[in-house]
Order: sequence, then C-alpha cells, then structure tokens
Amino acid sequence: MELHDFPPMLFIERPLPFDAPGWVWEIKLDGWRMTAMFGDGHCRLRTRNGANATAWFPEVASSLARVPGGPYIVDGEVCVFDDLGRSNFDRLQKRGLRKRWVEGGDHVGYAIFDIMVDHRINVLNLELLQRKAILGELLDPCPDHVLTVGYFDSDVERVFDDAVLGLELEGLVAKKADSRYFPGGRSRDWVKVKRKGAVSAQRSEP
Repeated sequence: MELHDFPPMLFIERPLPFDAPGWVWEIKLDGWRMTAMFGDGHCRLRTRNGANATAWFPEVASSLARVPGGPYIVDGEVCVFDDLGRSNFDRLQKRGLRKRWVEGGDHVGYAIFDIMVDHRINVLNLELLQRKAILGELLDPCPDHVLTVGYFDSDVERVFDDAVLGLELEGLVAKKADSRYFPGGRSRDWVKVKRKGAVSAQRSEP
C-alpha cells in the first residue's frame, strides 16, 4: 500500500440548487490539495501533482506521525488561515514555495475532509458520510495544525450569503452524501459552486 496509489478525487464546477436533495455542503478552501499517509511515528505528504511535501510542512507531518495505529490515508488541503479563519492562498504560496520551514513564516493547517484508508483497510466504497464519521472518530481530538472539515445539509443559502458573500470566500463544495471515492477521477458527485465574481488566485502548485 503506497500513497501514490491514492491520488485525490476531483470535482467539477456547475450550478447546483442549494436545496438539491441528498447533498451535503462544505466551505471551499483555498489551499494546496494534499494527501497524507500516517500513523505510528510516520507521515508522508503528497501534493496533487505527486511531489513529496513531507519536509515542506513539518508542523503537519510531525503531528500526524503521532497518531497511533494506522496506516491511514486521508485527503485535504494545506492552508494558511487569517485572523477571521479564511484560507489565504497568497500567504500559503509564499510559505509553501520555499519547500521548508523558515523562521517567522506562516504556520499552516491541514484541513482534512475525507479518508481513503483506515487501519490499512480500504474504505473507498463506503458512503461519504460513513467515511466522514470514521475520520471524525480518528481525529478526535485533532492534533496540532490539523482540523477536520465540517459539513452542513440545511440553511445552505443562508450560509452562502453570510459566509461566502459576507467574507468574500471563493464558494462552496457540494458532495453527494452517498458518494464513493474514486482516486484520481473527476466525479459529478463533487461540485464546486463559486461566488459570482470570485477570481481564483494565480496558482503555482507543485
């Protein structure tokens, strides 16, 4: 079992009604997509494009390495968060492109939203909400520099107005509650819903 065998699943971008049945919603983060394999003293981080990022974010790697048991393989985004809790891509890029920790640099957080392997058991075919329950149990409490991404299935329009529009976030990600995980695939079961007028940052992801 190797981390490169589990590339991240990708979403599509299209309109989706806020009241569409059978979907759950997450805040869209603006970071670097990252998978991680960890447990019992070890951790490896891998970018979406396949680079080994373990040494780039030692605060995350050392925290995940202390999680007992495993191995576990998870999916998420490494982000730099501002004082309002918003992910800031420009600050992340400034930190991440150095590919090492630099004194005085921004600390990052690893926001995990899915799990693919639990205690060496492949859980790709479980429904999304089952996988999220496993993830929540595994990371309770969360290690330092690690957080789990919550979801909601009601008041979606209010959250969009208050959080996405109010804080000028990029948008939301909608996921079918019963969706399976297809490593490396682009699934219609994961949908990005952008704020009108939102402009993605100029990206340089390794």
